Amino acid sequence: MTPGEHAPDPRGARSPAEFLARLRELKDWSGLTCRELSARAEARGDVLSRSTVANMLSRTTLPREELLTAFVRACGAGPAAPERWRSVRRELAGRRGDGAETPETATDTDPETGTAPETAREELPTLEDSPEASPEGRPEAGPEDSPEDAPAAPHVWPVAPVDEPPDPGPGPGPGFRIRRLLVPLVAVAALLFAGVSVVAFLRDGHTGHPPRTPTAPAAGDVHIRVAGTDLCLGERRGTRTGQVHQVPCAAADVPLYALVERDGGRWRIASDHPDHGAGCSGIPSGGRVPDAPYEDSACGDPTRIEEFTLEPYGLPVRGYRIVPAGSATPGRCVTVVGDRTAAWSRLAQAPCAPDAAGQLFDFDRRS
Repeated sequence: MTPGEHAPDPRGARSPAEFLARLRELKDWSGLTCRELSARAEARGDVLSRSTVANMLSRTTLPREELLTAFVRACGAGPAAPERWRSVRRELAGRRGDGAETPETATDTDPETGTAPETAREELPTLEDSPEASPEGRPEAGPEDSPEDAPAAPHVWPVAPVDEPPDPGPGPGPGFRIRRLLVPLVAVAALLFAGVSVVAFLRDGHTGHPPRTPTAPAAGDVHIRVAGTDLCLGERRGTRTGQVHQVPCAAADVPLYALVERDGGRWRIASDHPDHGAGCSGIPSGGRVPDAPYEDSACGDPTRIEEFTLEPYGLPVRGYRIVPAGSATPGRCVTVVGDRTAAWSRLAQAPCAPDAAGQLFDFDRRS
């Protein structure tokens, strides 16, 4: 907030886009971050989450009146400012009442119930950028695993007879010839099995890490590990977004996580940030945005999904999916998007894949 400078006035706005531009100017004038605006609103008894502010300012449609009021009050524009902003909003909403869009349908929807702006959507990689697996969720042997590409039989079995003593009898019988034929067949089968196992291992993104027994979820302090890797969930300290990334487990101490068991087989993933304090992992906008980020924020925001089911995957169990409970877009899982082998790849909700690639986690006990 610049001393002596008046707050932006909405009365010059001639369209919803101009109105939203004035709202962004109001936030800049206040000098407050989304997190600080959320805290100020809560102190006044208003509900205004950090993700709600970010989504509202990135859209081109008019926000709900109660959301607008909470935002203007939090910015500190003065006691008369909320009614001034509401009046301009009503006027703009009335101009668009031509049947195509009405305040009840398009212009007065919750800013977190629509899709995100295209510019933001382009920054979020989707699972289409990642390797695909077979429809049943099990790796299929490709051309490289076929018997024709395996080492030819003569390279495997002729070695054994060299060290054998000469046969004093009249010659090998039918049983001996059958045994000699079985040797290369067993060798080829073993090579095929090993090849399929390697392909399955690599398709899951677990390069360079031996299989390990997944740790089942249990209430208490945990490190949340991306299954089969040395990467765990955490934030980048010094940022305010709350975005969760996969980071080297040795450095995954911001924030500290704990599992809290809830009713109905659901879990809350509690966070303890050294700078921002206690919070919860969640999905903003009720999960309505298909590729919404998986992020940490203050607990108790009714617009966020803050409870999950932790579903085992595979027989034997290879890991656990983190599934948003009650999402507006069912069939979504918390997913590592982008380069699944790289540190600082971020997490978002995405369709649960048949092979669960990038969607399996362990819950290592934290001492």
